[in-house]
Amino acid sequence: MSDEKDGGRRLSTQEAARLLGVKPATVYAYVSRGQLASRRDPAGRGSSFDAAEVEELARRSRREAAAPAGDLSVRTGLTLIESDRYYFRGVDAVALASRYRYEEVAEWLWTGALARGARFTAPPEPLAAARRAVAALPEHGGPLDRLRVAVAAAAVADPLRFDLSEEAVLGSARSLIPTLVGALPVRGSAQWAGDGRIARELWPRLTAREPDPDALAALDLALALLVDHDLAASTLAVRVAASARAHPYAAVSAGLGALEGPLHGAAGRLAHRMLVEVLEQGGAAPVVAEYLRAGRRVPGLGHRLYQGEDPRAAALFARLEGLEQAGPALDAARGVAAVMARQGRGLHPNVDLALAVLTVSCGMGAEAGETVFAVARTAGWIAHALEEYQERPLRMRPSGQYHGPRPPQPMP
Repeated sequence: MSDEKDGGRRLSTQEAARLLGVKPATVYAYVSRGQLASRRDPAGRGSSFDAAEVEELARRSRREAAAPAGDLSVRTGLTLIESDRYYFRGVDAVALASRYRYEEVAEWLWTGALARGARFTAPPEPLAAARRAVAALPEHGGPLDRLRVAVAAAAVADPLRFDLSEEAVLGSARSLIPTLVGALPVRGSAQWAGDGRIARELWPRLTAREPDPDALAALDLALALLVDHDLAASTLAVRVAASARAHPYAAVSAGLGALEGPLHGAAGRLAHRMLVEVLEQGGAAPVVAEYLRAGRRVPGLGHRLYQGEDPRAAALFARLEGLEQAGPALDAARGVAAVMARQGRGLHPNVDLALAVLTVSCGMGAEAGETVFAVARTAGWIAHALEEYQERPLRMRPSGQYHGPRPPQPMP
């Protein structure tokens, strides 16, 4: 196709696919992610694409393929972090999470379309399999242990898990998240079982207290704020698995494995315990002093991607201001931040501290923050897996820089 109308050469879908070195279906995936613009041919011959735009995308793809092994830059159209703000598909993420429920934000991240009133329901068979598997674990198992086992059990119960088409992966995502929540042991009254709203389903698995609307809204906001945050360690693990064409359940398992690390998923647990200590001792100064004396990092402060306050923390703190029972924990968090500010450290509260205020004030255990984070981030992991399935397989295969003894060496 050599259409010169409108001042530029146009390419057919087949021509664009050949230039990019991908399948025609991947060309349309680029369109859905906003990386290419298409125009319907008035003669009904399908879509056409601006040749210059396709050539620029091809150049970017070649640059990425030729990048040095140490360059882990990954092209994504999901989350942008800049100027102390973050965006989901170009939309301010805090504003989006403040206006819409977790399920709706997840759908936006997956599809770029707002599915008002979206609800996620667990199919009976995978849910039963996940519950049996979780029930077989020792009582001392943690939340991430349970979630990893639940994912594996749900995968086995889904014979279509190897179908990596967008429709099939989205179907798996919409059933996997409520299955993970439904497999967790209940602490309180599960009066909303089968409601389809993740915050309501999750609440009785975090605390024995009866929820009030404001507390539930705060939990839902936390879930929505934590859906995705660019290429965190767990998300990169998911993309590596998806690059090898692992099915979505396996990709989520990779994310949960990385989240288990003490430098990633455990931050909320540490912040929770610190706030409990502050409340018990009646002030932040002695607790902070003990952390510093022991050479330990004070949890819940600072973030490598933000110079100022973590916008997720600011949004969650603002919502918690309206929660009466959150007053003492909020004061404890402010006390910690104030003591550290006097030290001139320049560290601002991050989302782990805000999440700890929520978990402490609602009678949740120290591990509740990990559970909220993992459930929320599962939606983001699925979004990244979907994106990676449209890329060249095994593209994330860096070369090792060997530093061992040079051969030949004597046989041991």
